[in-house]
Amino acid sequence: MPRISGDSLQQHREQLQQRVFEAFAELMAERSFDAISMAAIAERAELGRTSIYHHFPDKESVVVAFASHETEQYLTRLLASLTEADEPTARLRLYISYQLSESERFHMGLGPQLYGFLGADSRQAIREHVVAVEDVLRGILESGMETGAFTIEDVPGTMSLIHACLSPRTLPPSTIESFVLRAVGVTSP
Repeated sequence: MPRISGDSLQQHREQLQQRVFEAFAELMAERSFDAISMAAIAERAELGRTSIYHHFPDKESVVVAFASHETEQYLTRLLASLTEADEPTARLRLYISYQLSESERFHMGLGPQLYGFLGADSRQAIREHVVAVEDVLRGILESGMETGAFTIEDVPGTMSLIHACLSPRTLPPSTIESFVLRAVGVTSP
């Protein structure tokens, strides 16, 4: 019988899952998704070659679980940062700042190039978690529209454009923030 680390079976599973996620993230930083095998993940996580299959049936399940875990962590930290402000413009500023500072770590190669390797069910499972982050922005924009702080005609289109603006890494954050705020009709600094 394998040794259990942690105080309980649940804690053991969480620790093992964390080791698998860390191994997967390290491997994704080194090579492409298609070049990563379950054996490589198990070896990096210091698991037996077959024991990883007791927790994850295949590489896609590792990706989905990893993306879900990372998104939940990201969302928890994002929501905590937004508690610093009540007013929609201040909340949008915090959202922009958080997205710019954290998105590089959060996205770490889990973009369109990876989705081509995943089945439809896996892509949908990951998409559902991304929608939770998008819903935060939707709430900020709708709140700003209700209070008259923002002038927006198309919320989904505005959300897409804001997220596109948050992608450039070569622009100063202040330039991006200023542009986004002007785009939603904020005229004062």
